[in-house]
Amino acid sequence: MDARLRDEILSILDRASDMTLATIRQDGYPQATTVSFANDGLDIYFGCSEASQKARNIRRNGKVSLTINLPYADWGEIRGISAGGHADRLTDPQEIARAGQLLLQKFPQGIAEYASGALEGVAFFKVVPKVISVLDYRKGFGHMDLVGNEPAPSAVGRA
Repeated sequence: MDARLRDEILSILDRASDMTLATIRQDGYPQATTVSFANDGLDIYFGCSEASQKARNIRRNGKVSLTINLPYADWGEIRGISAGGHADRLTDPQEIARAGQLLLQKFPQGIAEYASGALEGVAFFKVVPKVISVLDYRKGFGHMDLVGNEPAPSAVGRA
C-alpha cells in the first residue's frame, strides 16, 4: 500500500468516532448500523451487545462493509473511507483488553464500564479491512483511490 494513502486512511480513522457497519442478515439483506470504534493501525475495534442483530449476523457471516467519514461543511471537503473486510469476535482476554483500552482512550467519557471487557453481554469485534476506498473530494468531485490491505507476498522460494 502506498505510504501516502496509508497515512490518509490512518488520519481519517484517528479523527473519526463512528462508522456505519453493514453486516449480512440471515435473509441475505444487508443491515447497516452505526457504531463507535477505535483503531490500532488499520485494525478496527468495536463493541456491542452479544445479543444484537449485528453480532448475530457476524456469527453467521463475518463479511462486512463499513464507511467512516470526517465532518465537512461543503462537498469540496468530503473525506472518508469505505472498506470491505472480515469481522471476528474477540475471545482472547488479552485482545479483549487491548480493544477495551483503545476504546477507553478514544472515548474516556462514560465508556469505562464497557471497555473493561468484564460487562456481561458485551461482545468485542475486530475488523480487518481487505480493500479500502479512500474518498477525497479535495482532489476533485468524487475522487477515490482504491487500495488493498493484503500482506505482501513473501519472496521466499522465488527464483
